[in-house]
Amino acid sequence: MLQNGAETYRVEDTMTRMAAAFGSEAAQSYVTPTGIWFSRRGDEPTKMARISVRSTDLRKVTQVNAISRQAAEGKLSLAVVYERLKEVEASRVTYSPWLQYLGAAVSSGCFLMMFQGIWADFLPATVAGGIGYVAAVNVHRVVPIKFFSELLAAFLIGLIAMLSVHTGFGQQIDKIIVGSVMPLVPGLLITNAVRDLMAGHLVSGLSKGAEAFLTAFAIGTGIAMVFSFL
Repeated sequence: MLQNGAETYRVEDTMTRMAAAFGSEAAQSYVTPTGIWFSRRGDEPTKMARISVRSTDLRKVTQVNAISRQAAEGKLSLAVVYERLKEVEASRVTYSPWLQYLGAAVSSGCFLMMFQGIWADFLPATVAGGIGYVAAVNVHRVVPIKFFSELLAAFLIGLIAMLSVHTGFGQQIDKIIVGSVMPLVPGLLITNAVRDLMAGHLVSGLSKGAEAFLTAFAIGTGIAMVFSFL
């Protein structure tokens, strides 16, 4: 759940509920965005799992939630729960990379219209948003530091938007840029940060907020580089 976009308080609640369903009423769990600590009882050794890779797949979060509810209601045995959780972990992303790229491109054009852009800029925003998202995903595979991949993606978006306006292919550079960067904006991360803070998970909320701030800073820096250099 934590690897696929769930809030930390939801992960803790799910773990303690599933433990209670199988006789560990005194189970304790502590979750941060990068690690999980769990103990069945106070007199037992605590186990830790480090989370180094995080993505967004709310389908898996929903599936684990459904399994935990069925376990809490006594509908599933421990062996069945374990097998189902392994199946969820082994399942792959439903949509192919090319479909994700297409979705990011089309959504960029739609965001442009949502921000009161004009239809003449729909195609430039689609192209810029699609190329920016492709760059962010593939650069991150080579250099696993999100800041640099998002900065480069934002730079490409700003460059394409500026070139499209200068060549007459686009009209409103500000609307093109705003619509194109929206697939890079960490909306889920910001939402989870606020929800964790409201639930009292200050460490997780602040760390996720800092991560979202760095992403926003990378996007802003990439766009600013285009205007400063050109």
